[in-house]
Amino acid sequence: MHSHHEEWILILDFGSQYTQLIARRVRELHVYCEIHPYNVDLDQFSDLPPSGIILSGGPLSVYDDEAPQLNQELFQLDLPILGICYGLQIISHSMLPGSVEKAGKREFGRAHITIDRDDDLLKGVQDKSTVWMSHGDHIMNLPEEFDVIAHTDNAPVAAVQHKTRPVYGVQFHPEVVHTHDGDLIFENFVKSICGCRGTWTSASFIETEIRSIREKVGDNRVLCALSGGVDSTVVATLIHKAIGDQLTCIFVDNGLLRKNEFEKVLTTYTDTLELPVRGVDAADRFLERLEGVSDPEEKRVIIGNTFIDLFEESIQDNTSYKFLAQGTLYPDVIESVSFKGPSSTIKSHHNVGGLPETMKLELIEPVRELFKDEVRAVGRELGIPDHFIKRHPFPGPGLGIRVLGDLSREKLDLLREADEIFIQELRENGLYDQVWQALVVLLPVQSVGVMGDERTYENCAALRAVTSVDGMTADWAHLPYDFLARVSNRIINEVQGINRVVYDISSKPPSTIEWE
Repeated sequence: MHSHHEEWILILDFGSQYTQLIARRVRELHVYCEIHPYNVDLDQFSDLPPSGIILSGGPLSVYDDEAPQLNQELFQLDLPILGICYGLQIISHSMLPGSVEKAGKREFGRAHITIDRDDDLLKGVQDKSTVWMSHGDHIMNLPEEFDVIAHTDNAPVAAVQHKTRPVYGVQFHPEVVHTHDGDLIFENFVKSICGCRGTWTSASFIETEIRSIREKVGDNRVLCALSGGVDSTVVATLIHKAIGDQLTCIFVDNGLLRKNEFEKVLTTYTDTLELPVRGVDAADRFLERLEGVSDPEEKRVIIGNTFIDLFEESIQDNTSYKFLAQGTLYPDVIESVSFKGPSSTIKSHHNVGGLPETMKLELIEPVRELFKDEVRAVGRELGIPDHFIKRHPFPGPGLGIRVLGDLSREKLDLLREADEIFIQELRENGLYDQVWQALVVLLPVQSVGVMGDERTYENCAALRAVTSVDGMTADWAHLPYDFLARVSNRIINEVQGINRVVYDISSKPPSTIEWE
């Protein structure tokens, strides 16, 4: 995947919940990096080795039976290595078994480090600086090849450095925001120690990507499915810049879009972005296939297959199409490759996965190396208007997975009205850009209400709004009560069929952002 990056950092994942944050920190330094499972075959990088390697934390103890082990070949590569938490313990344990022990007292939360040597990894880091600890083990007797370069009151070994090689380890988590000088530690490692210059920017990404798209596509044609979201729009704009009218875009109304979405978005595509796009109204076909289906996984599969049928029909008379473009993102890629090998998938991803055998198209995924906010930066660089760039993520299966239980046109219309009110109020009150994603879910629950003098027995709607950086973790948005009250009143008064509104206050994990 990294074949065209001259300088890049390899992050080996030992299962930490923070591994993605490490990647974010490195990329903020304009250096490309990739996350791979801890046991990845290192030979695949021999043609273009990384500039350095970071070992992530992990949930297990180095002496657990199923603990991920360190690939000893790492040391033969003679590259700078930084071990974080479990990453440090596994380096120590592999050089000196028995050097790691259960800590007398588990250390979790903020601690202050005393710096013993500040000329290298910890250059410029303030003494007594706050760091974030999260571990049940610590290093008792360090292998003699290492020097301690920082300690805390509880941990005699908080950071180490190899006496003769560029191998380092920290017992805390520099990637989380609670570690005050964390970004400085990454900068010292990535730039000073690994010698990366930091040339990976939106502009350089676009330039490289346009070159590689032209090379890959040649004289063939590309079909691009547009969803109305940021990812597919950036993909289409990028490919259009590369190959012009060899691209055909299709924007499908699957009957699961938001209110008036199809018309509004189609106009932006044709008039503002001047993309070669065909609008296809296939609402009836989707809704007929989905009628009465209530299992979320089944809904996703039907929606995905119906899209593919449509694409096949739209190009069956034309053999010059060779590629299908998709807006797959890096988190989709990582979620499909767990550090324990093939992970048990939480849900089938609408992007990652093979195309059916019958479809003779190759995939082209220009942003599969990027996180969401990086895609947005590329979009801005490409001149896509801001109101489009700042749109909340919207799932491939659309409102189909926001009507819980079996689908019908009536329920979808109810949901569209309620959703419109929520989004409109967020925009009007200046709250839209403060949340990552906002949605309404129609619940398969009816409850008694009173309207005027009549009792009603109608549906319940749940409002969901979350804050996040990249969708991997999310917290429920603490929206003002008076705002929520106004939205609730409007929905109950204006949407006939909903008589109760609740607000979802769950975080991800353990909950997901969408309900299905």
